[in-house]
Amino acid sequence: MNTDHVTAAVKSLYDTYPFPPEPLLDEPPPGYNWRWNWSAAYNFCTGRKPDRQNVRILDAGCGTGVGTEYLAHLNPLAEVTAIDISSGALQVAKERCSRSKAERVEFQQLSLYDVGHLPGEFDLINCVGVLHHLEDPLKGIQNLALKLAPGGLLHIFVYGELGRWEITLMQKAIAILQGEKRGDYQDGVSLGRQIFASLPEDNRLLQREKERWALENQRDECFADMYVHPQEIDYNIESLRELIAASGLEFVGFSNPQFWQLERLFNQKPELLERSNHLDQWEIYRLIELLDPEVAHYEFFLSRPPLPIADWSADEVLRAAIPDRNPCLSGWEDGLAVFNYNYQVVHLTPEEATLLRACHGDRNLGEIVEELGLDLAVARSLQTQQLIML
Repeated sequence: MNTDHVTAAVKSLYDTYPFPPEPLLDEPPPGYNWRWNWSAAYNFCTGRKPDRQNVRILDAGCGTGVGTEYLAHLNPLAEVTAIDISSGALQVAKERCSRSKAERVEFQQLSLYDVGHLPGEFDLINCVGVLHHLEDPLKGIQNLALKLAPGGLLHIFVYGELGRWEITLMQKAIAILQGEKRGDYQDGVSLGRQIFASLPEDNRLLQREKERWALENQRDECFADMYVHPQEIDYNIESLRELIAASGLEFVGFSNPQFWQLERLFNQKPELLERSNHLDQWEIYRLIELLDPEVAHYEFFLSRPPLPIADWSADEVLRAAIPDRNPCLSGWEDGLAVFNYNYQVVHLTPEEATLLRACHGDRNLGEIVEELGLDLAVARSLQTQQLIML
């Protein structure tokens, strides 16, 4: 393992406070995160279902195994490898997966710097909340890129500086007061709680904590991860672009694309949209985060070419496609409302509900819409909303 002082300090934090502190269950975890479902993630990135399910998945920086558990249960034919530098966190992760019967998971105590020691390549690499805690994130993402198979997906989550500005200030304040006791994470948590308790009610840092983070920070593990972490690099769109470029991979897109639409900010002023016509996509992203500085993290997909993108625009191509329901849906059996892959309520038309119930992955759309007497536009609506996958 890499033994530099930053790696050692991060390991010490998570040995003291294994993270995340989610409860261990004797059954599969509730709900889902579509980003951890191979079919849903692949469909989001390419517009079509993947050709196979027996993929190799790497959970790079698994912590206490919350994501690992989902990856195993949501991808029952996949082979999952989970790595982390913290032995304490790995112990919890192993127990978590054992209790919920998340099988086909291999755990290793390993740094991202040493991920090259793992054999073979991976179709899906999940790296959530890790790169921004490395001393050298560029080296970390480059190492992950080398383990990504052609046509594979790398799912990344890193912190954003604008939405975490008050967190950064409190981190620095705690560090100043800790002085030589920095690295004593229990002392840091105690000190940070005392600071918040002493601040006046109209203090900006206290207000932000109450508005955004207080509920999760009732747990010391969360408070420590947020306020006394020994290493954190926060990104903006410009530095994020540099990180992505260093990977040598292709940017597929943010997993919350609705946020990154300039129209939602300028919909009352079309002339402002016209003024943005000369901007490239990354300049538009930067403009959005400057105007709506709530971005506390970036979550996105990268790929190693070739990653074929489906084109269903021609009616004859759409008719020949075989539809299946997105695996990350709930409530579609009961009526005209469904929770989509993003936990948003979608109100279906009666025609959409009828077609959705008929999609089982065994017949093409042309046959189904003809049998049900529906227009092909109904199918196109479901596909555009990612309620069905083709």
